[in-house]
Amino acid sequence: MIKEKKYSKESAHDVVFNLEYNSERPHLMIPEYGRHLQKLINQAVAVEDRVERNKMAKYIIQVMGNLNPHLRDVLDFQHKLWDQLFVMSDFKLDVDSPYPILSREVLQMKPDKLEYPQAFPKYRFYGNNIKYMIDVANKWEDGDLKSALIKVIANHMKKSYLSWNKDTVKDDVIFEHLYELSDGKINLIDSSEELISTNDLMRTNQRISNKISTTSVIKPKIMKKGKPTNPVHKNQSRKPQ
Repeated sequence: MIKEKKYSKESAHDVVFNLEYNSERPHLMIPEYGRHLQKLINQAVAVEDRVERNKMAKYIIQVMGNLNPHLRDVLDFQHKLWDQLFVMSDFKLDVDSPYPILSREVLQMKPDKLEYPQAFPKYRFYGNNIKYMIDVANKWEDGDLKSALIKVIANHMKKSYLSWNKDTVKDDVIFEHLYELSDGKINLIDSSEELISTNDLMRTNQRISNKISTTSVIKPKIMKKGKPTNPVHKNQSRKPQ
């Protein structure tokens, strides 16, 4: 017969002495999954049978997917889970993955430095897009299409000038700036071309600024005869008996 093990009450000193603090535990690679899942992965790494390791890895992937049900429809979600599995195992888990196995070297690779485009135009109120449009116009062959593009660029330059300087400007000034920005390839200084009038452009800029200001300001509620427009419950106006 099997003898039942007699229950022995633990002392409070032993319970406190054997407490496990997070500061003494191993570091978690991905803390979002918790320590229990990390222990499962550590157990899978210690399994010697490859077939059993593959079964455990698939089970762990299912558990990780259940912890993030909102990501099941995301493209390549399973691929992300397998990559996280290898990261949490410190790249020691040797299993058959349906995706290319992530390595430590690939994970630690840093992207090339992205050079921020530095452009310091002489007339900053025109912006870099105007200079880009002028460079495109210089590459086009002479014709009606190029002439129409140049006219659009000149009118846009005039509108930008008025937006920032808040003053009137003559077309000759715009033509001189266009000639300078195009490196002398676009010359409208001696032409009889007329741009959109200053009043029309100022009216357009004012309309755009008013639209932006009205959308950003919250209008107060309109009061009718000293009463709020919100409906009042009938019990609120009842006098106490």
